Amino acid sequence: PGVRRGGVRGRGAVLAERAMGREMATAVWEEERAPEDPDPKDLPDAIITKLSTGGRAQNHRFEVETLAGDLPTACALPGGFLFLSPPLIALTLRNPDELAAVIAHEMSHVLLRHSIERVLSQQALAVISLATPTTRAIAPWVRKMGIQWFERAYSREQEFEADELGLALVSEAGFDPTGAVRALERFRDFSATTGATGLDAYFSTHPPINDRIQRLTEQLERPDRLKSPHSTALRRQQRQTHA
Repeated sequence: PGVRRGGVRGRGAVLAERAMGREMATAVWEEERAPEDPDPKDLPDAIITKLSTGGRAQNHRFEVETLAGDLPTACALPGGFLFLSPPLIALTLRNPDELAAVIAHEMSHVLLRHSIERVLSQQALAVISLATPTTRAIAPWVRKMGIQWFERAYSREQEFEADELGLALVSEAGFDPTGAVRALERFRDFSATTGATGLDAYFSTHPPINDRIQRLTEQLERPDRLKSPHSTALRRQQRQTHA
C-alpha cells in the first residue's frame, strides 16, 4: 500500500516514501551533481546529525548532498533527501546556526509531508505505488521537471509552516534559533544587491522574506512556541510522529 494523501503515517509508510525519494534523489544527483569537494558537506552532515536526534524526527533518516549551481538554493525530496548548493553554504558564512535553520526548514517540509503531498499532486506520479518505486517512471519525470520544480513549488502557507517547525527543531537541537532570522536577512540582502533573476523565480512562490522574518521574530518572542505544539504545523507534525 502507498501513503495516503493528507493522512498520518507509520514506520512502513515512511520507508515506502523513502524508497520513492531515493529513486528521485538518484535522478537529481545524476543530473545536478556538484564537483567533487568533500569540504562543503562536512558542516551540513554534522548539522543534520544533530537535528535528527530529537523526537520530532524519529522514524526518519535524513541525508544531505550538494548540487551544482551558481545561486544559493536548497530543496527537499520525499523520504528525507536534502540538497544544498555550495553558494548557499557560502552565503551563511558557514555559520552553524544559520545553516542549521536552512536545513531544518527543508527537513520540516519532509516531516510535515509537504514534499510527498506535492509529488502526489502530480497526475503523472499519483498512480505510481510508493511501495514499488522501481517502475522506472519516476526518474524520467524528475529529469523532465528539473530540480527547479522542487526548489519553488511549495505553497506560501507550507513555507510558513516549515519556518515554524524548523525554528522548533533548531531550538531543541541546541542551535541559536535567531540564526533563522539572520539567514533570511542574508537571502534578502543577496537578492537585493545582486538582482539574481534565478532567485526572483525562487522567491516568487515563497512568502515575502520580510513577512517570514516578522513571523519568525514573533515566534522567538514566544519561547513556549519553540517547545510545545501550539501551532497547527507543530500539532500536525506531532500527530504524524506518534501515529
